[in-house]
Amino acid sequence: MIHAIAEAFGFEGVWNLFRYITFRTGAATLTALVIMLWLMPRLIAWLRVKQKKGQPIREDGPASHLVAKKGTPTMGGLGILLALTLSTLLWMDFSNSFLWACLLVTLGFGVIGFVDDYAKVTKQSHKGLSGKMRLIAEFAIAGAACAWIASKTGNTLWLPFLKDTGLYLGLFYIAFAAFVVVGAGNAVNLTDGLDGLATMPVIIAAGAFGIIAYLVGNFVYADYLGVHFVLGAGDLAAFCGALIGAG
Repeated sequence: MIHAIAEAFGFEGVWNLFRYITFRTGAATLTALVIMLWLMPRLIAWLRVKQKKGQPIREDGPASHLVAKKGTPTMGGLGILLALTLSTLLWMDFSNSFLWACLLVTLGFGVIGFVDDYAKVTKQSHKGLSGKMRLIAEFAIAGAACAWIASKTGNTLWLPFLKDTGLYLGLFYIAFAAFVVVGAGNAVNLTDGLDGLATMPVIIAAGAFGIIAYLVGNFVYADYLGVHFVLGAGDLAAFCGALIGAG
């Protein structure tokens, strides 16, 4: 939103700062962090009151969890999603399709996670949504987002460090990309399900992807490193920054 305002002013004077991805990435990180510091204590207190017993603890996990994690509220991801979304919308370039696609996948998977957690809390069972239903919903969301991206960039899988070398996958590109998205999402889900400690791995991954997005979206750096240049990809650094701040 601020990028659109700065653009309306022609990026003149102080508004010129908002032209730079590095500035907006830092601002998005700080904004998400401030939102979380204010929001999470209140959200956790509210969830404790509403959920009372919290999420049922899996019996196949560490024995200490049956005591130490008893009564721990679930759905804390709502705070992360809210901070991430508000920060991204505040600092993103609304004309960038990549950012909208990432928001679609993130919020879509967040809805699936909410429904799953709600089922666990209301039924007092750790099963939640069936694996089949989760996968169907995840592939539908990921497939829609990947098809959208493919319509903008084409169906070629570009190989790193071989700048002009790519594999044209046709419609299989969408299936392949959706598989990567769903696989990565469930890898995080498994990490979080073990001990609720997925936040730091996500922060590390977001930092790495933020750097990659910035380099790939900058023609000079992409050319120097021998990677395929993707116009607009650099703005994803702001999304990754917001995710780091929220985490």
